[in-house]
Amino acid sequence: MAVLLVGIALVLGASATASAQTEPVAPVLPEPGIPITEPPAIEVPQVSSPGVDETTGDAGDDLTIGIGNESPNTTILLIIGLSILSIAPSLVVMLTSFTRIAIVLSLTRNALGLQGVPPNQVIVGLALFLSLFVMAPIFTTIKDEALQPYLDGTITQGEAYDLATVPIQEFMLANTRTEELDLMMDATPGGRPQTIDDVGITTVIPAFVLSELKTAFLMGFVIFIPFLIIDLVVASVLMSLGMMMLPPVFVSLPFKLLLFVLVGGWSLVVEALLASYA
Repeated sequence: MAVLLVGIALVLGASATASAQTEPVAPVLPEPGIPITEPPAIEVPQVSSPGVDETTGDAGDDLTIGIGNESPNTTILLIIGLSILSIAPSLVVMLTSFTRIAIVLSLTRNALGLQGVPPNQVIVGLALFLSLFVMAPIFTTIKDEALQPYLDGTITQGEAYDLATVPIQEFMLANTRTEELDLMMDATPGGRPQTIDDVGITTVIPAFVLSELKTAFLMGFVIFIPFLIIDLVVASVLMSLGMMMLPPVFVSLPFKLLLFVLVGGWSLVVEALLASYA
């Protein structure tokens, strides 16, 4: 009986404690006469879109392309520059003297019997800088007559393109063989152009590349002749000595290198390449 009374007392005490914890706490009101202060408001900075007028909502001058006498915007120039860089390798190969120079230098290396000397990086780098040397007058003309007036806002984008293609087309026509040009003119949709001025640049470019390939292989054939003679002489001497198991290339390579160095072979090849564009 005593245990039962103790249990009832514990249950009543626990319920009283729980009810005391769950009772809501009355808010503390300030004393009369004390003003209530509100927390300071946080100002949110307003971010305006670039090139948009905040009052009218119209786009400003940041997005102008440059029409008429207005100079092009920096953003547009950046887009044009990135576009040119993306197609720059194709433009260098198709519109400049790079193709002929690179092929002739590679054939010279093969004529010597050297597979990896000089390496491809050296061949391509030398061909690139020789191409820049050959094309320097054309690039200067394009800069003075097309690029700089366009940047100054005196001509439009279409006029700059037309002025820039003229020196390039004149260079390609001056170094294109008649056979290749006639081939592309006969295949032109809409009939053969009547005059050379009517030939479009899309017709001149493939004719120019075909002509460059033919000229480069002809120059490579001429370069191969002295080295071929050395190989034949060395092979005949080895045959007469009965040394048929010894590869002739292994013996002729030092003689070809010695001859090439004594006559200044690389200088002669570069001189012939530059003279072919004069």
